[in-house]
Amino acid sequence: MFSRTAFSSAFRAATHTARALPNARVTPRILTPAQIRHLSDATRTAIDKAVASAPVVLFMKGTPETPQCGFSRASIQILGMQGVDPEKFTAFNVLEDNDLRQGIKEYSEWPTIPQLYVDKEFIGGCDILMTMHQDGSLAKMLEEKGVLVPEESTPEEPSK
Repeated sequence: MFSRTAFSSAFRAATHTARALPNARVTPRILTPAQIRHLSDATRTAIDKAVASAPVVLFMKGTPETPQCGFSRASIQILGMQGVDPEKFTAFNVLEDNDLRQGIKEYSEWPTIPQLYVDKEFIGGCDILMTMHQDGSLAKMLEEKGVLVPEESTPEEPSK
C-alpha cells in the first residue's frame, strides 16, 4: 500500500483539533482557517492515488477480512450484500498509519472512518451507506457505475 514516509509529517505542525461549539445545533461544513490542517503535498498525492486505485475504495479500521470496528464491519457487509465486484474494490487500513488516519478526514472533510469513495467521489461514512442501502439508492448508484459482480448468463438451450 503506502510507505510510512508517504504520510510522514502530514500533521506534525497541527496545533489543535476542531471542537464542536457548545449548544451548537448544526456543525458547519465550512471550516475556518484556524480549523484547517493543511495536508502536505506528499500526503494529498498519496491519498489521491489511493482513491484512484480502484472504482470502489473504502478507508476503514482493519481489513475486509478482519474489520477492527463495528462501523467498518457494517460497511463491508453492506458492500458485500450489494454485490460489489472484488476485482473493482480495494480497502485501506487506516490503523496502519496514523497520518493516513488523520489525513483522510482532512481530505474528505468528514470526521469519521470508514469512508467510501466510488469512482473517486466521496460517498460518505457508515451512516450514509446504511441509509443509501435501505432506500435503494446505493444499489442504483453501484449498478450505474458498473461495479457489481456481473450476473452469470445462462446459455440458451439449442433449438430442437
